[in-house]
Amino acid sequence: MSETNLSAFIWSIAELLRGDYRQSEYGKVVLPFTVLRRLDCVLAPTKPAVLAEKAKREKAGVNAEPFLRKKAGQLFFNASPLDLRRLLGDPDHIAENLRAYVDAFSPEVRDIFERFDFHVQIDRLAKAKLLYLVTERFANVDLHPDVVSNADMGLVFEELIRRFAELSNETAGEHFTPREVIRLMVDLVFVEDDDALRNEQPVRSIYDPTAGTGGMLSVAGEHLGALNPGARLVMFGQELNPESYAICKADMLIKGQDVTNIAFGNTLSEDGHAGKHFDYMLSNPPFGVEWKKIQKAVKKEASELGSDGRFGPGLPRVSDGSLLFLLHLVSKMRPVKDGGSRFAIVLNGSPLFTGNAGSGESNIRKFLFDHDLVEAIVGLPTDMFYNTGIATYVWVLTNRKPPHRERKVQLIDASGFFQKMRKSLGNKRKELGPEHIEDITRIFGTFEDVTRDGVPISRIFDNDDFGYRALTIERPQRDAKGKVIVGKKGKDKGKPLPDTSLRDSENVPLKEDVRAYFEREVLPHAPDAWIDEERTKVGYEIPFNRHFYVFRPPRALDAIDADLKVVTDRIVHMIGELSQ
Repeated sequence: MSETNLSAFIWSIAELLRGDYRQSEYGKVVLPFTVLRRLDCVLAPTKPAVLAEKAKREKAGVNAEPFLRKKAGQLFFNASPLDLRRLLGDPDHIAENLRAYVDAFSPEVRDIFERFDFHVQIDRLAKAKLLYLVTERFANVDLHPDVVSNADMGLVFEELIRRFAELSNETAGEHFTPREVIRLMVDLVFVEDDDALRNEQPVRSIYDPTAGTGGMLSVAGEHLGALNPGARLVMFGQELNPESYAICKADMLIKGQDVTNIAFGNTLSEDGHAGKHFDYMLSNPPFGVEWKKIQKAVKKEASELGSDGRFGPGLPRVSDGSLLFLLHLVSKMRPVKDGGSRFAIVLNGSPLFTGNAGSGESNIRKFLFDHDLVEAIVGLPTDMFYNTGIATYVWVLTNRKPPHRERKVQLIDASGFFQKMRKSLGNKRKELGPEHIEDITRIFGTFEDVTRDGVPISRIFDNDDFGYRALTIERPQRDAKGKVIVGKKGKDKGKPLPDTSLRDSENVPLKEDVRAYFEREVLPHAPDAWIDEERTKVGYEIPFNRHFYVFRPPRALDAIDADLKVVTDRIVHMIGELSQ
């Protein structure tokens, strides 16, 4: 069964809830039952062996847990003789039996259903006389990995979450990222290491601080597995949404990952992996979401730990926390002496340029360029995400640039790399095809200027190309007779006093000599001006679109006049018909 048909089938089960549940509440039932049936199917082949082992170990008076995991062939088990099909044999006691069945899972699985508040839903369904019907529907769908692959199961969960989020007017895009965008990010992160990953049997770590349902981690695992079946990717993540966290944890369990590596909570205020560093990282933090609720905790860390903490370089305005996630990832980079790290993060346009010199955003960008961490920024097409049609950008950062990339940044305009979808999903109307992903990755890998049909696609810059000095230009106060007023004491004694009403500012590129700029651009218009050196600040911004702007001359006036004449004649003709 394809993931589309499967999600449609599971969605049809939600129709049983109509009338007793609001549509916005369907997910509270369907998501945990889907997870339960998936785990139920995974454990089915080893169920008899697990029960026999349980009886044997209990008789010997020893802790059975490690033996049951081994017999189950998984990192989890269920010690109950029940499963979803057997529950149907006792309709009168299905609620208490279902609770007992869930409680018989190993602790890491029980935590998943606690995050779903599943016992609350069991009681509610039983009261509405729907529990048996829902259980029966799920018991009759086969979700074993041999029938529904892990990749397809992930897509099913994402589709269900998207549909439930739409019904409840939530932001579906906060939960997951389109798979083709993830594939591009994974390719960009791995491409320079492909040879090393193919030629050995490495163990690498990957981390997603906004893990959602685990899609990014899963795609990265699939990619590395295709490169080298002997390679092992240890996955780490953190997620704030309880339902997404529960699904991610269940998916990691089935993949054989250590689920203690998936933390619950707000990454920015309570780092679930403090002190840890990773080889690779991926993230799609919420776009333009304020961080006011955690402002106290973030500011406390920034002031107390400074450069030893995550947020030492600066704090962005409270209306958008995107750059906080970027700084968090920088803090998780493995030291260069230990092999370094590379990560990709999806951001909207504002982190490229928001904030003047000296602002938190500009200081963060300055820190990134000063430490030569920005490797590339890829502009994606609009209408790529489910919850927004705005332009988005993939930033690729690393602390182990190859020599030819040192102190350089590559900008890639991939806004024209897309195919239109046959059917829109929310705001998502476009998608990257495999050929687009391959093309973008190749452009990134070759690290060259690329122009196609007169349009620039890839451009290489020095880090300093994005820096500037913000100058404060002062002019003197003058009395009624026009005489310059000078200071009479302190450091201003004998010097012209500035007239704040005439104060101006100039941004001078870092590569340009300030004095030469001042003499060329300012003094011819204001001979009495001077630079207040104490106020000079260094800022950084990335005017992405400006670097890819191509001037297109307007149409010839004759052609425009001809078009206007056609329209005018048509209007005159219509007016003539009305007057007849």
